Amino acid sequence: MKEDQHKFLTLLGQLPARLTAEQAAWVLNCQPHDVPALVAAKLLKPLGNPPANGIKYFATAEVLESIKDGAWLVRVSRTIYQHWQKKNASQRKVYDTFPADASTPLLQTLSFPPGGKRRASDQASASG
Repeated sequence: MKEDQHKFLTLLGQLPARLTAEQAAWVLNCQPHDVPALVAAKLLKPLGNPPANGIKYFATAEVLESIKDGAWLVRVSRTIYQHWQKKNASQRKVYDTFPADASTPLLQTLSFPPGGKRRASDQASASG
């Protein structure tokens, strides 16, 4: 939040009516990159019908009401854990496709086209 916004809200003595994803994350004590997972799980509902690449706002009153529900907080925590488990598992799958043999340089492995046959230019550079 910008300093002038913070000063204004402090003078006003209340939270804004709409929260950005970052501000909603602050209220929920999570990271801003966790908010899309919560929206996808329908635990947070953006105001209106924003486009996929648009800025999403959340009703402050709804967020503050939701955080009073312990069961809802459990679902939020579980959703965030599961989201990052899936993301990390997919990253491990990518790393597991690389050769386990440390003597094979990674760039040499990646320069092969699908099918595993070397291109003529690769054969010439390898032999010369």
